[in-house]
Amino acid sequence: MTSRVAVVGGGISGLAAAHRLRTLLGPAARITVLEQRDRVGGVLHTVDLAGAPFDVGAEAFLVRRPEVPALLAELGLADALVHPTPAAASIRAAGRTGPLPPGTLMGVPTSAARLDGLLSPAGLAAVAAEPQRPLSWEPGGDVALGALLRSRMGDEVADRLADPLLGGVYAGRVDALGVRATVPALAAALDEGAPSLTAAADRAAGGARAPSASRDVSGDSARPGGPVFGAVRGGYRVLLDALVRAAAPEVRLSATVRELHRTEGGWRLVLGPTTAPEALDVDAVVLAVPAPAAARLLASAAPVAAKAAGEIELASSVVVALAYRAEDAASLPPTSGVLVAADEPLSVKAFTHSSTKWAHLADGGLVRLRASLGRFGEATTLQVDDAELVARARADLATLTGITAAPVATHVQRWGGGLPQYGVGHLERVRAIEEGLPAGLAVAGAALHGVGVPACIATGRTAAERVAATR
Repeated sequence: MTSRVAVVGGGISGLAAAHRLRTLLGPAARITVLEQRDRVGGVLHTVDLAGAPFDVGAEAFLVRRPEVPALLAELGLADALVHPTPAAASIRAAGRTGPLPPGTLMGVPTSAARLDGLLSPAGLAAVAAEPQRPLSWEPGGDVALGALLRSRMGDEVADRLADPLLGGVYAGRVDALGVRATVPALAAALDEGAPSLTAAADRAAGGARAPSASRDVSGDSARPGGPVFGAVRGGYRVLLDALVRAAAPEVRLSATVRELHRTEGGWRLVLGPTTAPEALDVDAVVLAVPAPAAARLLASAAPVAAKAAGEIELASSVVVALAYRAEDAASLPPTSGVLVAADEPLSVKAFTHSSTKWAHLADGGLVRLRASLGRFGEATTLQVDDAELVARARADLATLTGITAAPVATHVQRWGGGLPQYGVGHLERVRAIEEGLPAGLAVAGAALHGVGVPACIATGRTAAERVAATR
């Protein structure tokens, strides 16, 4: 019977795994969470910004997936679930800021899309002509979304719409992200024989009710079926603290796991510096770490899985949180935020107008914002000091809104390698990881089945169930 489990990684995936393990294995089980940082939470991080708890990592989650609302209810935190205001999102492209067009599926236009304020006449003509052009698609295949959009609808749709939307979700570029992993409903519609990309988007949007806006800036106006997005009042630390209390693991911070080996009775983890190694023997292991770390630890125990994990690349990003006196931010547009096309002469990829988007952040007479910087391949542009990142964010805010006053508070949060990239063939890599694991070993995290919080929770719970069945 499994009674000793190590969870490597104390982010939301690892804590969800620990919580599920406690439920399955009971109070006598020894569950150890090993976290390399000096705190739990991973890319969920709540800080104090001018007297209010403020999330500087992931901000919102899809409430139409059940995982977060169900977990909040299970932990007695149902009242902590909040939804955005009706404020709508905007987009900056071709030197203009306008409403984020409705009627798209992650930036892929449906027949209902209204793109007049975003595309040039030539761009509009290319989109309008797409349904009449013959479509060649190999069922089960995968291509980069950017290549597909450019070949079917032209460069403007890719650069001005899909790229900023996907940049908000993955910190990735539309030309490197695979259709099948990033917009699975679109790939499924193409597999089923949709005669055009527009028709496929129509089918996918009708069946999946997918949100058409980035989680970074989108509001949540009254939409059919109820709210799309949610957040946690008090920040994600409310959820993280409750998970730790309920799971009751031994949490070891600043603990680096260097090696993982199979033993006759289970698994041995080697921790600490090479000069003073420590061995931890357990019955089962959940690896809830970024893909490169998983690849390193799996190298001897599961080489096929390790190879696949090693092929998943990461993107780095930065969040700059800013708080202003209300009178100094009077020119802020009444939108939930703005996405920025990659070819705009700005450093940021998005601003979230947090106090407008979330009613619970509108108190205290202050206006709170967050700027997002960094796309895949731009890591070197982020290697400047915090003061320079704040200066870049403020300069772009002035360009977009006219706000030039100094903020009353700032916080810079760097996420080195914070987001996995779902490239072409990603699902095959994930399948190789999961099918290549021996009994008693499981993998969880954002590199698998989605970068959002609900998907990460789901992978943690699934991993816990896999290893709890070890005999």
